[in-house]
Amino acid sequence: MDQRSWARLWAALGGDPGLPERVRLVPRTSPDGAGGVLPARLPVRELARSTVAVCALAAAEFEARSATGSAGAPVPGVGVDDGAVATAFVSERHLRIDGRAPATFAPLSRFWRTDGGWLRTHANYPHHRARLLSVLGVPDDGDDEALAAAVAAVLAERRAEDVEEAVYAAGGLAVAVRTPGQWSAHPQGAAVARLPLVGMERLDDAPAPPLPSPGPRPGAGLRVLDLTRVIAGPVATRTLALLGADVLRIDSPHLPESADAHADTGFGKRSALLDLASRSGRASFEELLGRAHVVVTGYRPGALDRFGLSAGELAGRRPGVVVAELSAWGGPGVGPWGGRRGFDSLVQAASGIAVTEGGPDGGPGVLPAQALDHGTGYLLAAAVLRSLTDQRGGGGSRLARLALARTAHWLQHELGDPRAREEPGEAGEPYDPADWLDETGSPLGRLRHAVSPVAYDGGPGGWARPPGRPGADAPVWE
Repeated sequence: MDQRSWARLWAALGGDPGLPERVRLVPRTSPDGAGGVLPARLPVRELARSTVAVCALAAAEFEARSATGSAGAPVPGVGVDDGAVATAFVSERHLRIDGRAPATFAPLSRFWRTDGGWLRTHANYPHHRARLLSVLGVPDDGDDEALAAAVAAVLAERRAEDVEEAVYAAGGLAVAVRTPGQWSAHPQGAAVARLPLVGMERLDDAPAPPLPSPGPRPGAGLRVLDLTRVIAGPVATRTLALLGADVLRIDSPHLPESADAHADTGFGKRSALLDLASRSGRASFEELLGRAHVVVTGYRPGALDRFGLSAGELAGRRPGVVVAELSAWGGPGVGPWGGRRGFDSLVQAASGIAVTEGGPDGGPGVLPAQALDHGTGYLLAAAVLRSLTDQRGGGGSRLARLALARTAHWLQHELGDPRAREEPGEAGEPYDPADWLDETGSPLGRLRHAVSPVAYDGGPGGWARPPGRPGADAPVWE
C-alpha cells in the first residue's frame, strides 16, 4: 500500500500528519494468486484502501478524543484488510435476503450504441424509466426485452449528446460516453478538476452542540439526520451508525426507494417517512433538527433548498451542526452540470472511466465495483468525523462537500498512473469473500451481508441493529 496516497488524503481532511503511521495493511491476492483484489486498469484497489483507511483513522481519532477530551490521547491502531475492503465495496452484490439475490441494474440501465458513439442510461427508478421512454417515443408495454430492442433501434439513429440533453431536460438520466480527453476539455470536467477532493469549511463561530458522555460505542448519543439515497450517502451514514450514532434516515412518502438498497445500507439505522412539503412534516423535521449534531444530504443539488435545507440555513437554525453534502457533478455553481442529478455509473461513463476500462471489442467497460459511490461514502464519513473532532477544540458549524465526479478525477489523475495495471506479487493470503460475510436476522428476513471494513483496535465489531423496513420508525430521536 502506497502510504503517500492516503496520507495525502488524510491531509486533505485536515488530520494530524503523524497519525497515518497508525495504519497497517493486510494485503490479499486473488484465489489463484495472480493479482490483487478489485483488479482494474485504474488504481481502484488503492482508492478502496485509501478511503477506508482514512475513514477508520478518523473513527479511531474520534473515539480517542471522545474518551478523554484531550488532543494528546493515544489513537488506536487501524487495520485495513484488502478482503474486508473488497467485499464491502461490492456489498450490494453479496447481499441475500432469505437467500434471494437483490435487484441491481434495471434492464434499461446500460450502455447503448448510438449514431457515432455510446450512451449510458440509468432507469432503475420508475420515474426515470418513464422519462427516458417518453423522450425516445417508446411506449412502455411492460415487456423489458421488447422495450430494450425498441430503445436500441431508436438510439442507433440518434447522437448520444443530443439524447443526453433531451433526457436531462425531461428529468431523466443519460450521458454520452466520453474519452478522458473529451471530459477534461468539457466545461464540467474542467470545473470539477478545480475542486478540492474534500471540501471542508467552517461556517461560523457557534459553539458545538454538547455530546453525551461516551457510551459503549464512541458515537453513542450522536444524532444524525440522513437525507441520502442509493449508495454513497447511505454508506457514509451506515458507517456512522457502526460507531453507535443514532442515524435516522428520512425519506419522502412520494419518492420510492429500492427496498434492496435500503437493506444493504440500512444497518444500524432507523428509517422514517416525512413529507417536507406538508406543515406537519416540516414541524417534525424542525424538531429533529433542533437536537441533531449532523445532517447528511445527497439529493440533487438544490432540491432541498426550497425546504430551507441548504448548509447555511441549517446552521442558522441549528448552530454548531455539521452538514455533509454529496453531489454527482460538483454542486451548484460548479460548471454547467453542477446541479444535475447523477449516479456512479453515469459519472464513470461521462468522465472517461468507461473508455479506459473498455473491453477488447472497443466497447465501454466498468470498474469492478461502484467504487466512486463506496469510496466517496467512506470519505464523507471521514469528513464528518474529522469535523466533529475539530469542533471539540474550536466549535463552529461545519460543512463538508464531496462529489462523485471529483472522486473520479482523483482516481484517474491523482491517485496513480491511469496506464498502470494492478501488479501481482504483493504478498498476501488468497482472497475469499466468504471470510467477510455474516448472517443476521432482521424484520426483512435472514440477511447475508458484508461486514464493515472500518476497523481499529477496540472498535465496534458490527452494527448494533439490523436494517428494518423502510419508513417503519417514528420520526423522533431515541
